[in-house]
Amino acid sequence: MHQIVQAIILGVLIGGVYALMASGLTLVFGIMKVINVAQGALVILAAYLSYWLFSHLGIDPFLSILVVAPAMFVLGVAVQLVFVRSLRGPDASELSLLVTWALALGIEGVLSVFFKTTFRSTLPSYADRSWDVLGYNVGFVRVLAFGTSAVLLILLSLLLTRTRFGRAVRATVQNPTAATLLGVDANRVQTLSFGLGVSMAAAAGAVYGVIYPFNPGSHYDLISRLLSIVVLGGLGSLGGAVVAALAMGVIEAIVAVEISPIWASFSFFVVLITFLLVRPQGIFGLRERTL
Repeated sequence: MHQIVQAIILGVLIGGVYALMASGLTLVFGIMKVINVAQGALVILAAYLSYWLFSHLGIDPFLSILVVAPAMFVLGVAVQLVFVRSLRGPDASELSLLVTWALALGIEGVLSVFFKTTFRSTLPSYADRSWDVLGYNVGFVRVLAFGTSAVLLILLSLLLTRTRFGRAVRATVQNPTAATLLGVDANRVQTLSFGLGVSMAAAAGAVYGVIYPFNPGSHYDLISRLLSIVVLGGLGSLGGAVVAALAMGVIEAIVAVEISPIWASFSFFVVLITFLLVRPQGIFGLRERTL
């Protein structure tokens, strides 16, 4: 029982980081119906940028978010303007898979050239610090990562619910044509939202690099998990992505402890398939109506 509780604690903490990673993915899909399979590669790119800032300039990885996130926002805007905006018509979602997958492979190639394929880790002085709470080990870095992710997700939620930009985003999600007729610049909303989604990946990458070792190919495992989280939570639902990420983090940790770490990653797909058989639209997704 002690091991299960310990696994639940660790699962919740890492689930918060998964939620931050998945938030940008579900945001972009909800607004643009673009499946950004480069999200995992963007997370790893940000992890390398944070690693470089820490190694060469001594900038704390959590503080590096203030540098990495804006820089990646600009990159996201550029990617949307150059590659994504031109995708139109009924096949746009399918084409976005090819375009963003090519982007992911490009990022992996560039990182392999500059950093090789050796695993790296961002290790600040407090990396091994932990607390003993009622007999359970709680890592300081994981708590800090969870807290940072929670704050950023709350700020994202407030941006989407309490600002003019957020109202424009929600209007675009519900009915792009009607939003345009009411004066919303749908293209501008989509561009800024894509950049925002990439900046969320950037923040998550800076956090991820402190918790796990990574190399240019780490995005393959990440994107499979993130897609599982987004689909399980309900496509386009930020709240669903958060709930699904926390649930998946806990389940993965319990499976790793009780069965085997080898099966931990596979548990994502088992849970996803099992749940979708009962509720195909996901946790907070809406079932489409047909005439």
